[in-house]
Amino acid sequence: MPEYKDTSNLLIQAMSPADRAILVPHFVRVPLLRNEPIITAGEQIEHVCFPEGGIATVVATADSGRQTEVGIFGREGMSGLSVVLGTDIMPLDAATQVEGGTALRIHVDHLKGALTQSSSLRTLLLGFCHSFMIQAAYSAMANAQCDIESRIARWLLMCHDRLDGDAIPLTHDYLARMVNADRTSITHAMHILEGDHVIDATRGSIVIKDRARLLQLADGTYGKAEAEYNRLIAPFGKG
Repeated sequence: MPEYKDTSNLLIQAMSPADRAILVPHFVRVPLLRNEPIITAGEQIEHVCFPEGGIATVVATADSGRQTEVGIFGREGMSGLSVVLGTDIMPLDAATQVEGGTALRIHVDHLKGALTQSSSLRTLLLGFCHSFMIQAAYSAMANAQCDIESRIARWLLMCHDRLDGDAIPLTHDYLARMVNADRTSITHAMHILEGDHVIDATRGSIVIKDRARLLQLADGTYGKAEAEYNRLIAPFGKG
């Protein structure tokens, strides 16, 4: 039976050996493909995934069809937060946006049983729920109060934390949806950031050149959720 000691998922790494032993018999390692649905709004959640890389986004959709990203997660997290909170249906979609190789997948029934069996596991996963809620709150604040450069800086920092290296495979269209802006505004803002040597942007990829400057541009909208993750779970991010 695999022990998954080599997993890069930080939540699983942070579990006690006893808690990990409860889950391991039920894990299946599966590939994560780009644009692959993980959670479908309004449908019963059957599996929860613990990504080992890549980036997944959580999306709210209005009746008009307009969509807004409310948060992202990768190897620091898991899908299906609502299961930890006591319900296995949620009105939000989640899908892979940046391929990350694999995830450890577990059936909802097995996760529910483990949460009932172990209070320490429940506390750990609730800690991630808490940090994700803080992230979503600052997403709302950034979209309501910050200029487009600040919003871009925040999302680039968040993506940078979840990937190895400095290259982030993001298109302008995807970035526009992430920061709730039109593509023309994104292109203009990216040209400014390139001119200031903060990033290098090529077709389908953004390379972080000056993270410290991105932190300044984010104007306090980045860091609170990451600090809560560090406090409750484990070190996370690139500083």
